[in-house]
Amino acid sequence: MDTDKIVIIDIDQTGEKYSYQSSIESALKQAKLDIEALNETIESVNALKPACDKIDYALSACSGALCGLLDIFFVGKPGESPLGNITDEWFGNRTCDFAKLCGWKGAKEGKNPLKSAIGYLERHYHVPYDQRGMGDAASFVFDLNAKNHHFKSLGHNPSLLGLFFSILNQFTNSSHFISDGQMIELIEADGKFELQGNNIPAKLWCGFSNWFCHLMSDVSGSSGSNGRGMGIPSPLWTWTNDIIAIKSKLNIPVNQFDKDVSELALNMYKEGFDFRFQTAQVIPVFINELIVRLFYSIRRLIWYYKSTDKNDRSFKGIWSVCKPFSNPTVKRMLTVAHGTFCLVDISDATIRGFVSGGGYFNPLEFFLRLNVAGIGRFTICLYGEAKYAMNVHLAEKEARSAERKKTIIEAYIEGLNILKDKYNDQEYLTFIDDLKSNDYILAFAKSASLATKRGAPAPLRTKRDIDILFQKK
Repeated sequence: MDTDKIVIIDIDQTGEKYSYQSSIESALKQAKLDIEALNETIESVNALKPACDKIDYALSACSGALCGLLDIFFVGKPGESPLGNITDEWFGNRTCDFAKLCGWKGAKEGKNPLKSAIGYLERHYHVPYDQRGMGDAASFVFDLNAKNHHFKSLGHNPSLLGLFFSILNQFTNSSHFISDGQMIELIEADGKFELQGNNIPAKLWCGFSNWFCHLMSDVSGSSGSNGRGMGIPSPLWTWTNDIIAIKSKLNIPVNQFDKDVSELALNMYKEGFDFRFQTAQVIPVFINELIVRLFYSIRRLIWYYKSTDKNDRSFKGIWSVCKPFSNPTVKRMLTVAHGTFCLVDISDATIRGFVSGGGYFNPLEFFLRLNVAGIGRFTICLYGEAKYAMNVHLAEKEARSAERKKTIIEAYIEGLNILKDKYNDQEYLTFIDDLKSNDYILAFAKSASLATKRGAPAPLRTKRDIDILFQKK
């Protein structure tokens, strides 16, 4: 007997009746379900890939170039910035609004409202680390003056490390400054200061309130400053002091590069590169972001109305097609737009750096004009592209594996269909009942058909031929 050609059929006997069970149908159903799951895996790769066309790329590049020109002519550098003047005024108004929330009644007649609001906040939210170098002890320890004390003082940094040092200074009545690559601590910095609060949580809250409200008093300069005044430093440049502070606490030597970068950031601050000007730099970056997302939505909206029947349109359908968030296409468009913006901005800053240096490169001029917010946003885009490339690589690897499995399962389904056709013989197995009812002619016809279905050679004309065939099988 050829064991390679055996097909086992489970035959059940119930009384005088016989029946058999076949798993071919269930196997086919399961195989088809597996095919559907594999198709979803294969198609998932397409959902990860951006569907940008030439128009999308062109619009993104134009948006980046346009906003780059906006940055060159309307942001520029501190002191020559039309948008910077607007943000200065906006922060001044917000300082006055905040002072009113804190109890300020307004300026007396003939007095500058902004100076009055700043003076009110300075008096009510005094901190021990506010030495200005004008007769203070700090002026004799290191070069501290009204133009640099906001940058050198760690408590004036609008960052988590600035908050830490502010609360530490308030608890210990001390001051921490960064000067010439060193962190300097003043003990008993202010003999009149006392942190309010009856317990630790209350003192922590008062310390946080003093830190935040004092920053609000300094964001538009001090009450005694002339002109624009020195605001709080840019959060994107205070990290130069943070690195020196962390290294000093960990007893790690501060190298010359750290000192040079900190000195560069200090010189930029002296030129007016503070929190207000940093906000002005964010404006063209934000406009670039907005324009690209708007281009994406408008184009998809037009496509939706062209390709969708009027009766099938819905707000849910429109939003699913047009939403300018969380899809690879708009992310790719943003990468192109912000990359173009940075290219225009860096080119302008480089040219002006050489021009102002008289043929030599002037790093101060370069970084004053460099839009750090745009660089940061483009860096985020590049991180997203790297993450996208990794996800696509993994998805394609799974898709290739799914393709191989799909080929195997399709061959398996083809074989199951052959078996299904070959062993679909329940109508012929009833010849047993026909024999019981003495219907030998019908029983012989069914048994002959069954033998033919099993691949028996024709013709089969006698019962003996059939018996011999099934004995061999």
